[in-house]
Amino acid sequence: MEPLKSEGFTETGITKQISGEDVEVQRGGLGDPNHVDLKRALKARHITMIAIGGAIGTGLIIGTGEALAKAGPGSILIAYAWVGFIVYLVMCALGEMAAWLPLPSGFTGYAIRFVDPALGFTLGWTYWFKYIILSPNQMTAGALVISYWIPSEKVNPGVWITIFLILVVAINYFGVKFFGEFEFWLSSFKVIVILGIILMSFILMLGGGPTHDRTGFRYWKNPGAFNHYIMEGPTGQFLAFWSTMVSATFAYLGTELVGVTVGEAQNPRKTIPRAIKLTFYRILVFYVVSVLLVGTLVPYNSELLAFATSGKVSGQAAASPFVVAIKLAKVPVLDHILNACILMFVFSAANSDLYIATRTIYGLAREDKAPKIFARTDRRGVPVPALAISAFIALLAYMNVSSDSKTVFKYFVNLVTIFGLLTWISILVTHIYFVRARKAQGIPEESLAYKAPFGAAGSYFALAFCILIAFTKNYDVFVHNPKKYGNFDYKNFITAYLGIPLYLILIFGYKIVTKCKGVSPETADLFTGKDEIDREEAAYLAAKEAQAEKHADAGWFYQKFVSWLF
Repeated sequence: MEPLKSEGFTETGITKQISGEDVEVQRGGLGDPNHVDLKRALKARHITMIAIGGAIGTGLIIGTGEALAKAGPGSILIAYAWVGFIVYLVMCALGEMAAWLPLPSGFTGYAIRFVDPALGFTLGWTYWFKYIILSPNQMTAGALVISYWIPSEKVNPGVWITIFLILVVAINYFGVKFFGEFEFWLSSFKVIVILGIILMSFILMLGGGPTHDRTGFRYWKNPGAFNHYIMEGPTGQFLAFWSTMVSATFAYLGTELVGVTVGEAQNPRKTIPRAIKLTFYRILVFYVVSVLLVGTLVPYNSELLAFATSGKVSGQAAASPFVVAIKLAKVPVLDHILNACILMFVFSAANSDLYIATRTIYGLAREDKAPKIFARTDRRGVPVPALAISAFIALLAYMNVSSDSKTVFKYFVNLVTIFGLLTWISILVTHIYFVRARKAQGIPEESLAYKAPFGAAGSYFALAFCILIAFTKNYDVFVHNPKKYGNFDYKNFITAYLGIPLYLILIFGYKIVTKCKGVSPETADLFTGKDEIDREEAAYLAAKEAQAEKHADAGWFYQKFVSWLF
């Protein structure tokens, strides 16, 4: 039998699979003296575990502590569950488009094809803005985690940030093969640890700790399930709840990365629906169950919470509420072990965020939407100029040197959250236009490989809610509190809303400069490249069937019980 030959799309070109090996053919990159070729060395297991591990980061492990201290366990459970549902709608919208046409350029390519080239341009830059802020945010979180052992009064956070930055840049510079293997094992470790944390929290809640104190839902009664914010009474409780939308949104940012990476997967018609289902269960288990359990173990007014009003970053205060839960349960040594694990979580997140930021600006440069220098790579395929500019902006983490790590962390969360919300808004708008184009061109629902369960109505609903959160998520900056802020909290205002005018400037600026026009539903390009994907899928399924017949009895345990994970 002849070796299988199939073609699949990657971010930068076409991957030919010949005899089981991936060989990349770059569009416009062959023989280019400027070296603009990436070397694709990420395997399916790398992509999957990086995407899954990306869900378990700073937002869940540390951001939950700020939300709990501010609003209470009842508020964070509702907020994380509700925003999780919105994220699921975003993923369904992205999944429907990706299953129909797995483009190498991801959701930016869909925006260009279905809505307006200006939206695609803006979405690409917005995504880069998000990730260049995420890297220094992770380093700030790292300084917060280390302060559990070494107070910032003894060792300046700038020392830890320097160590983090050097290591992260070095790993990204070593090449994508080393990066992929490194992140695969770190992400696997993160998944195991978070499942262990959930199991441990459940045991502690039922009195399985050294003190045998069965907390149950005691802290939901005293000090209460809902804290007050700004004012007392039901209004104050609602304001506290709404303030946690920032933390909840921040925790879910990066989930859309799954929808992007499946564009590189073989057999996308099957892979994408599976990825969407896994996203739903991941939200349910990793987020909703985690915040429910931690709310039963840690009262929102605990002085051990670094983000609590009375808490201190130095001494015994912890950035993560999970560490506080262990401390309150008086489990010896385990709090230090978990804090060390969380430090690895943060380091992994900083590493992958810098990678995504580098590849995003590289992709923009390859599409002539950023300076050409950022498309250059060295002989090993590493986009060094793109890495350099992304690492340079990560120096923002040194704000910790002159400011409290908690304060700087909140600034970065504000910035990242608004850019993340604008990304989700763009994806939802693109899906709405995709549905319009599909109907205008008479494409029946039956021809879709995956259909969003709630259709365009779900996207409209999620879009309205994302816009509402974007405008109201930092409402407290408008509240006059002279004792805390003076006349106006301008720093939080700038970091909270900077993304909105920047987003609009990019859209209308691009339209003015290029004079591009919006895409009409009747002329939207829904088919270019689809036949190639269909042929690839048919060839892949035929090869898998032949392989299954040849090795019917081999590896049955892996195929039945393990392979579905990846």
